[in-house]
Amino acid sequence: MSNRPDTPLLDLVQSPADIKRFSDAQLVELAHDLRAETISCVSETGGHLGAGLGVVELTVALHAVFDAPRDKIIWDVSHQSYPHKILTGRRDRIRTLRQKGGLSGFTKRSESPYDPFGAAHSSTSISAALGFAVARDLGGACDTGHGDAIAVIGDGAMSAGMAFEAMNHAGHLKQRLIVILNDNEMSIAPPVGALSSYLSRLYAGEPFQEFKAAAKGAVSLLPPPFQEGARRAKDMLKGLTVGGTLFEELGFSYIGPIDGHDMDQLLPVLRTVRARATGPTLIHVITRKGKGYGPAEARRDGGHATAKFDLVTGEQKKAPSNAPSYTRVFADALLEHAAQDDRICAITAAMPEGTGLDLFEQRYPSRCFDVGIAEQHAVTFAAGLAAGGMKPFCALYSTFLQRGYDQVVHDVAIQRLPVRFAIDRAGLVGADGPTHAGAFDVAYLANLPGFTVMAAADEAELKHMVATAVAHDEGPIAFRYPRGEGQGVEMPERGEPLEIGKGRMIQQGSRVALLSFGTRLGEVMKASEALRARGITPSVADARFAKPLDRDLILDLAARHEALITIEEGAVGGFGSHVAQLLADHAVFDDGLKFRSMVLPDTFIDQASPEDMYATAGLDADHIEARVLDVLGIARIGHQRA
Repeated sequence: MSNRPDTPLLDLVQSPADIKRFSDAQLVELAHDLRAETISCVSETGGHLGAGLGVVELTVALHAVFDAPRDKIIWDVSHQSYPHKILTGRRDRIRTLRQKGGLSGFTKRSESPYDPFGAAHSSTSISAALGFAVARDLGGACDTGHGDAIAVIGDGAMSAGMAFEAMNHAGHLKQRLIVILNDNEMSIAPPVGALSSYLSRLYAGEPFQEFKAAAKGAVSLLPPPFQEGARRAKDMLKGLTVGGTLFEELGFSYIGPIDGHDMDQLLPVLRTVRARATGPTLIHVITRKGKGYGPAEARRDGGHATAKFDLVTGEQKKAPSNAPSYTRVFADALLEHAAQDDRICAITAAMPEGTGLDLFEQRYPSRCFDVGIAEQHAVTFAAGLAAGGMKPFCALYSTFLQRGYDQVVHDVAIQRLPVRFAIDRAGLVGADGPTHAGAFDVAYLANLPGFTVMAAADEAELKHMVATAVAHDEGPIAFRYPRGEGQGVEMPERGEPLEIGKGRMIQQGSRVALLSFGTRLGEVMKASEALRARGITPSVADARFAKPLDRDLILDLAARHEALITIEEGAVGGFGSHVAQLLADHAVFDDGLKFRSMVLPDTFIDQASPEDMYATAGLDADHIEARVLDVLGIARIGHQRA
């Protein structure tokens, strides 16, 4: 294709073994080729661009110096692994990234032996690498053999407690382990907190003094745009033990900071560490997210995530929509209420733009808190705010809220504190695949005593649920909504609080009742239209609440129909399970009711478009119609879907 770059050196690489024949000068040229190929690829597929561009030189250097897959290179989060994939035998499939049947946008063990550990959430790499190092020293069996364990972790991910738990353990064990701190002063959002300030002021008093010459790590040799950060790095933090840095106090030999885009610095340091390190070693490299592609460098997030884009301008190619995104509806609704109630505050964990709270922060900076990649802290911090008389909204992706579940139980639910959980990216999310799917939140929240759990059927309902959460002070409350645009329904001027535990009837019918929880309601209505063409008019209801259930509505539907089918965008153990328990408690099944629960299947669904994923899950209109016909014992002869 015309936009494929000219990459003469990269064309010679089928595996990392080919790189080892290159001279250092050729490795520099290989990095240029790799950066061009990465930009070209992501322009066609969309995906995480900035993170990969920031580690191009580091990726080349790692594969030139170390011996993967025997040496285990573990990318934290791994959204920066596209260049790694290109160099490890997957270039011929790189333009299938994040597509159905294509390469994952993250590392994946089943995809390649060069991906020793799957990832997608942050701050896990050091723990995993330490596990490999200990397995190596204990004689663990591994198909690719055991060599060095190398964790590559960003400064944003380093802010999470898990990273420090792993470093503390590694320092105690003293096994040979290499951690590369990729410091670009930017995670998804600019990093926050004391650690970020520490890194920006840190200057190496290297324990291996000879590395200074090898790495050219002196501040005066760091080129723009790194000199500013390096100048700030000259002053060591006060109060640390004399002669040690934070990392050294954890038991690591510290080297750096070095320019992560300069092969003359990277290669000597990596070679020396490989040859001489005996225990835990941390190499601090300074990089720039989006490096080498102007439109990405110019973006506030460094080109973190992008749709398909024009190579020349960087303009993203997004299909137009007449409906607002659910995230924007939440953000705007929260702002409306915050203008009237100064007790409303908002918390997110390094995702202000993803959750829409960047808008809240602009308007009410003193009431908006980005705690960094620290979901456990976010939840308990919100609990403290609630106990102190505020109305905290803790806005997290469903998949990230899982990381704070113990705090949800102990610090929020048991104390019945009115923390409001805004759960974004509920259900299946498309190209990010199973690691980012919001499949489990209904099941893991609705089983907690005193919790109120809602799901919006459309963007108008979401606006009402924000109002409901604002007004609810009797305990914790959560409302979930999906990624992407709304249904295009008419929006109310202002959200109004819903009656807790009450659903709504959408359509009166006979024989079978369809009880929807969440945004599958649109597919339920499509299925209803198809059934009406067959002479079957189902009753349709929107549950709104998984807890407390609308007992009167559910028992009435059960009493008036032959069959009751629940539909939800969550795993088994969620809304349908609670309905089944209610029906069993009232001996409804003894009267012959046919009950079916349509949930996500008991498997992790690979990346595809959301529509394809829901079809695979059996939760689209076609499958809903088929389930109704099956439960009523009606053959589907002559059926043809457009």
